[in-house]
Amino acid sequence: MATYAIGDIHGCYDPLQRLLELIHFDPAVDKIWTTGDLVNRGEHSLEILRFFKELGDQAIAVMGNHDLHLLANAFGNSSRFNPDKDTFQEIFDAPDRNELINWIRNRPFLHHDKALGFTIIHAGLPPQWTLKEAKKYAKEIEKVIRGEKCRDFLQNLYAKVDYQWSDELKEKKRLQFIAACFTRLRYCDENGCLMPKNKLRPTNMQGNAIEGFPWFSHPQRKSNENRIIFGHWAALGLYISSPVYALDSGCVWGGCLTALRLEDRRLFQVPCPQVCKPDLD
Repeated sequence: MATYAIGDIHGCYDPLQRLLELIHFDPAVDKIWTTGDLVNRGEHSLEILRFFKELGDQAIAVMGNHDLHLLANAFGNSSRFNPDKDTFQEIFDAPDRNELINWIRNRPFLHHDKALGFTIIHAGLPPQWTLKEAKKYAKEIEKVIRGEKCRDFLQNLYAKVDYQWSDELKEKKRLQFIAACFTRLRYCDENGCLMPKNKLRPTNMQGNAIEGFPWFSHPQRKSNENRIIFGHWAALGLYISSPVYALDSGCVWGGCLTALRLEDRRLFQVPCPQVCKPDLD
């Protein structure tokens, strides 16, 4: 029995199957965690969703920004739909569309396993949050996505976000900030304000006041004792500096698909053909 954490998949079904063959994945006893972004950019998002849905409790797939993007379009917000890049129309046309959309709505934004000592998210945690607080805020946004207010939230998904955390943030602004952290965070400034325009690989992994700090190396990060697995940052690539494990190795951009076996920290990779040109998102 083993647990494997896998980086962003982006609809790359064949590389996923090759990776599972490499690790001798047995769905009867093994478990898969993924860093989110199961869908989009790649050509087989429908097959990926069906595969993970079929795995049931043997798979943990956290919510990614492309998964949220799919939900926004499914609920009528097509303001950011790009027909040249977005590849989830086959999901909307599928006979099991409603079941798949509902399955995505029920993905967690954060998963923590106390026994293994690992937490998995898609993007990042701001320096102001402890892990305990992050778990609480994940439940807040999950409740909205799974409930009656889902459509209202998704209609405002791309609205301007207040990028500075405050306990005083309320309603839509609070939810927007929480979603931005879990699904889009890469850099913060020295005051812990999110810096969404910077998507490149850090020139200095410790960060600086000009370029910003990678969220995981911010000097005031309250979760810096926790082992956190994340993806989202293809430009960063595979990066391991305990206690953080970045597993988005750019499979859809012609990189690799990476798995980390949590029990012994062993890495596994398969090379991937380039499906589309990098857009760093």
